[in-house]
Amino acid sequence: MSAYFDRATLAYGWIASKLGSWAAIPLRLIVGYGFMEHGYAKIVKGPEHFAAILHAIGVPAADLMSWATILIELIGGLAVMVGAFVPLVSVPMAAVLLVAALTVHLPYGFSSIKIQAVIAGRAQFGQPGYETDLLYLACLAALVLGGSGPLAVDGLFARLSARRRRALTQQLA
Repeated sequence: MSAYFDRATLAYGWIASKLGSWAAIPLRLIVGYGFMEHGYAKIVKGPEHFAAILHAIGVPAADLMSWATILIELIGGLAVMVGAFVPLVSVPMAAVLLVAALTVHLPYGFSSIKIQAVIAGRAQFGQPGYETDLLYLACLAALVLGGSGPLAVDGLFARLSARRRRALTQQLA
């Protein structure tokens, strides 16, 4: 039994060392796409519709906050998806999630799936809780703390910046 755990530990260590940084890519893709989808849905329905919802729940400057939320979701989602400025865009994205969790989803509890009934073979769901907001927050935290991973614009910027520093150092030497 001990030999099995030793081999499993070695295999896990090898996988984590070779592929661990790639874990950021599915997080970036789903979080980025999810935010962009939510922003796009608000645009399609009309920002004034979302502003009316914000006004109804007591958000001040509902028209301004409607557009701010939409832009955060669209621009922040795109930035996360391509791995650009993730620590920077995560702050307003987290604020949007916290406001949504506290003002809209908190009264409905934790679970994001609440089956109310099955009618004509189709499930009918109730209002979602704050579970999904917490999942998005956890993904953003993982990306900020662990980095954007390979194939990220931030990595490209870092490599270009390092080349410029080396070139400048060589010129000065």
